[in-house]
Amino acid sequence: MTRVGVFGAAGRMGAAVCAAVLEATDLELVGAVDPAAAGRPLDEVASLRGSGLEIASSPDALGAAGAEVVVDFTVAKAARANLAWCAEHGLHVVCGTTGFDEADIEAMRQWFSASAHAVLAPNFSIGAALMMRCAELCAPWVLGAEVIELHHDHKRDAPSGTSLETIRRMQAARDGAGAGAWAADPTEKQVVAGARGGAAEGGLHVHSVRLPGLVAHQEVLLGLTGETLSIRHDSLDRVSFMPGVLLAVRRVASLEGLTVGLAGLLGL
Repeated sequence: MTRVGVFGAAGRMGAAVCAAVLEATDLELVGAVDPAAAGRPLDEVASLRGSGLEIASSPDALGAAGAEVVVDFTVAKAARANLAWCAEHGLHVVCGTTGFDEADIEAMRQWFSASAHAVLAPNFSIGAALMMRCAELCAPWVLGAEVIELHHDHKRDAPSGTSLETIRRMQAARDGAGAGAWAADPTEKQVVAGARGGAAEGGLHVHSVRLPGLVAHQEVLLGLTGETLSIRHDSLDRVSFMPGVLLAVRRVASLEGLTVGLAGLLGL
């Protein structure tokens, strides 16, 4: 039985993680941390039944509860401190928080080594991992591509970590195959500033949509001579992320150091 703690337990994703851990027969939810709801019953805040936990304000509560793996779905500023604390105290981490830069990733590689391991993924949906792999396979064979990512109206960063990781992998696949540059952007004048979205790695354009009613969605548009190909993934409910989160929780102790992305855990 693996003992699990959750950072951001009062948030939408944190509450979903708590529910998923409670339902798993091989996992035990032993701690929940969220300064915004500290002192309140987790069952009440997260609409759960049977956890019997009170939300704590400090990660020290996870250490006291004997947590072995901690899941973090917070914001980048809080997660930096949370992950550093876990590494220092020998706790494994599964992190779905986004908004980190390359310096953050490099710091995490230094924090997590022999005693504590971490899985960091911009998206824990298995469908999203398959979507990224498909886009990666297609990248060397097309002339141009653009990415449209759509998320709920509470998401703080744009573009999404998933879209940036998708583009990074597409560019790496294209470079590795010696496929050359993407088709040039023909736009000479943007009548409305930003109409062409943002230029990410390799000059690929990414467009971010934020609307009520959305959860997490992404479409990769690929152009060839006389034809197009679209790869789209839709997460319709936050439960779609839970199989990937639980897979990482179960596997993280057997991994080494920092693992970025879910693909390696799926053998993709």
